[in-house]
Amino acid sequence: MPPPVGGARPPATPEPEAASETASGSGPAGSGSGFFANPKAAAAVLAVVVLVAVAVVGLVEKPGPIAGWFGDSSTPTPIATTPEPTPTPVLAAATSQGRAPTADAVKKALDPLVKSSALGSTVHVSVLDVAAAQVLYAQNADIPTTPASTTKILTAVTALAARGPAYRLATRAVAGETAGEVVIIGGGDPTLSADAKGQFPGAARLDLLAQQVKKAMGGTPITRVTVDASLFKGPETATGWSSDDISPGGQVARIQALMTNAGRIKPVHNEFGGDPRFSDPALAAGKTFAKQLGVAASKVAKGTAPASAAASAPASAAAAGVTPGQELGKVESPPLVQVLDWMLQQSDNTIAETMARQVALAAGAEPSFDGASEAMIKKLKELGLPGDEADLYDGSGLSRHNGISPTLLVQTLALAAGGTKPELSAMFNGLPVAGWSGTLRTRFATPSPNQAAQGIVRAKTGTLSGVNTLAGVLITRDGRVLAFAIMASATSDATTAKAALDKVAAKLVACGCS
Repeated sequence: MPPPVGGARPPATPEPEAASETASGSGPAGSGSGFFANPKAAAAVLAVVVLVAVAVVGLVEKPGPIAGWFGDSSTPTPIATTPEPTPTPVLAAATSQGRAPTADAVKKALDPLVKSSALGSTVHVSVLDVAAAQVLYAQNADIPTTPASTTKILTAVTALAARGPAYRLATRAVAGETAGEVVIIGGGDPTLSADAKGQFPGAARLDLLAQQVKKAMGGTPITRVTVDASLFKGPETATGWSSDDISPGGQVARIQALMTNAGRIKPVHNEFGGDPRFSDPALAAGKTFAKQLGVAASKVAKGTAPASAAASAPASAAAAGVTPGQELGKVESPPLVQVLDWMLQQSDNTIAETMARQVALAAGAEPSFDGASEAMIKKLKELGLPGDEADLYDGSGLSRHNGISPTLLVQTLALAAGGTKPELSAMFNGLPVAGWSGTLRTRFATPSPNQAAQGIVRAKTGTLSGVNTLAGVLITRDGRVLAFAIMASATSDATTAKAALDKVAAKLVACGCS
């Protein structure tokens, strides 16, 4: 089996999703267009997409049925590098592998589970046999509902389609208008680190940028630092976010074009939420950078780079003098595919918002919440997906104003799994695996029948107060790849609701339903 696009990447601990205090007709799913209008393209789905190894830096536990599939070694060799990814298919194609489930059998298996009181009164579901492009189960499938963090599936796919897996985000420093002034220009990289002790492995580093600047400035004293975070436009918080979401211990930072460790004060991911964030991530990053340059915090202010900065060439080492706008240094993020891995595994809301803005920037649209939402929907339509079945206010799913249909989610997943657009298949490396990684690491444990899905289901979770969702791909016991989305928007207890969602996916794994 070929390695995942971009090389092996470490499993991340789960990011608890937003738990805001208040939460904001049935029929067959639509046939869609584009990918689903071409059965041959649909037949190119990746059969073993959920078997991708999301190891390694550190040990990897191999739970349930997946144990033994990757050999006998219990301590894989750590991989510390970040290879440049290439947009090629990740895994073998499914074509017509395995016995196809029937809609009647799937309905008989799922109806009692979907009607569970734990899922509340409003449940939207779609299940698709991807190789056959056949809808097997649909309940309110074409009706948008609150998606929570399953929104990140759309963010990942549109970012990959807009930028490609190998794209890197640059943070630059240029000479300011006055002598001794250095301007740091945010390029929208949320994974930027202050130094070697960053939140994200292989991230670009401010201390290395500072070294470049000192070398380029030569003997010219550096007297002040200007922070240019003007790349992003509009409000720094989205419509539909709770004030608790952006508090110092909330679920997201203010969305700015310059920040370190996705806005966290310390580069530590707290498994159970409440990562303290800077109130002004860009200014905080600028002060850290200034300290590395030997400049006092009082000499740091927000501003903009000289107009000539966009086209300037790098300054030569120990230049006798630099001109305003002259580039003094640049550091780049890991490839976009790896940044998206972290976003999906940890359900990192801040990364998601910056990735949504990349869709807007690639389209020449305003990199704001509104501009990003419009660009994402436009990109979905360009991919042949039913973008009209999304109403977006952010890219993370924190906004309770968001609406996405199960049909759009399953069709997006199926397109990403197909061979027609291999750059999109990179998304599956980041989707959490049941009982193994990310926000599914502790899921599918109880009741015991759910354990049959460990290592088999690869999906994105979604959690807001009163809202619980799950969308992803799985392989049935007969070898068929199914895409599914289960979205409950009137739940009363998150723990029982999550277990009920897991039961539905586990039943699809265990039930041949042919």
